[in-house]
Amino acid sequence: MTAVKRLYPLLACASILFSVVAVGVGQFGPDPYLDPLNVTISEYAVSDRGGVTEVAMAVLGIGSLALLAGLRAAGAPVRGMPEWLLGVWSGALVVAALVPTTPIGADLDLAAQVHRYVSVAAFVSLPAAGALLVPRLGSDARWKPVARVVEWVALAGGFGLLAITYVAMPGDRVMIGLVERLLLGAEVTLLGVLAVWLARLAWRPSGRPTSAQGTNFLTYHRFIASRS
Repeated sequence: MTAVKRLYPLLACASILFSVVAVGVGQFGPDPYLDPLNVTISEYAVSDRGGVTEVAMAVLGIGSLALLAGLRAAGAPVRGMPEWLLGVWSGALVVAALVPTTPIGADLDLAAQVHRYVSVAAFVSLPAAGALLVPRLGSDARWKPVARVVEWVALAGGFGLLAITYVAMPGDRVMIGLVERLLLGAEVTLLGVLAVWLARLAWRPSGRPTSAQGTNFLTYHRFIASRS
């Protein structure tokens, strides 16, 4: 069982790293006329004949499921709504990878609408899960060192959601590609923080405690108060 617990964070870290590299590579291949500042990753993916971006999305979804399984196996405080939201994120990514959107300029068909709604579900669920995890992590001695980092990254994801909502609706899609990539960057960072810390807990020498001493990240509540 210990070996399985150690395998989950390795799978999660490897999938996150692979997905970041693959999506980055996918940005250079599809079409030299596509502007990454104004074209979403999904629109890039449908133009990518090699399917690199779709593979990256699917791998990230599967890796997120491995992370969730690892968190549960390690007894991390994810039970309840955070667990469900992480599951929604993972499943939605896999569905979005398997059901692509339509090419740029084409009318939305049923598959494209499914892709749109599962993408929205993915983008919303992960920052929400992070926000719900913050107080739980802060009250758990093993996870307290990363609680403040998760808080800041979840906050960045929340701002990203507000920005992409504005851009996609009244903003007439101006810079939607940049906003989406920044939002996705915050969300992948959240996964990375959880995965790396889970790996540290799983692979630390037996019997060695994980101390939060010396780790005192400023919360955004205190940051705002300090500026008042």
